[in-house]
Amino acid sequence: MTLSGKTAIITGSNSGIGLGVAEELARQGANVVLNSYTDSKDDHALADRIAQQYGVTARYIKADLSKGDEARKLVEDAAACDILVNNAGIQHVARVEDFPADKWDAIIAINMSSNFHTIAAAIPMMRKAGWGRIINVASAHGLRASPFKSAYVAAKHGVLGLTKTVALETAEEDITCNAICPGYVLTPLVEAQIPDQMKTHDMDRDQVIREVMLAKQPSKDFATTGQVGGIAAFLCSPAADQITGTSISVDGGWTAQ
Repeated sequence: MTLSGKTAIITGSNSGIGLGVAEELARQGANVVLNSYTDSKDDHALADRIAQQYGVTARYIKADLSKGDEARKLVEDAAACDILVNNAGIQHVARVEDFPADKWDAIIAINMSSNFHTIAAAIPMMRKAGWGRIINVASAHGLRASPFKSAYVAAKHGVLGLTKTVALETAEEDITCNAICPGYVLTPLVEAQIPDQMKTHDMDRDQVIREVMLAKQPSKDFATTGQVGGIAAFLCSPAADQITGTSISVDGGWTAQ
């Protein structure tokens, strides 16, 4: 239980990558704060299940991360933040000239600006505790571009710049700031897209995965939420004490090309 006594806030964590990270940190003994923009019985039941399964304290706190004040309040309401994992994100696909301005603003706010607000609120808590780990879930699109994803690519590139800056500002303290850059991860959202892609392309499941969804991922295999969670846990371990201001790709070789 290497993270026993630590409190981890994971944004966008009621499903997918965020939930995978939360579960792995809880498995390592951290108390966890789950988050999304909803506030359902299922959200709170998920926190209860994690608490019982891993023997930690788990809470769910609603926050609309498109609003800076709510992003900061999430950290303040948690009352403690030893580990901050900025994972929340949304996507929209369109040509630049057709990209709706409201979608651009929302993606930049949630995928990038929320990271700034949560980090700004968390660093004073980490300084007071004398220890902190900030992990920003960026993307292979923080290192590579794809057409029709202007806002997402811009936001994720911005996250990597923010990561480096925060790392330099905290370099002489026991606080690190790093980014994880996943490629395609098999989440419930991605899984749900496969049947429609099969119909659209008249392909079987394996063909859609290899030739459409993982066309840019040389391994031709999805990363898992547990693997991303494992990287997050590693970045919180003593082995990673001198790793700061960098990004770790979990993309099956995508960015090696």
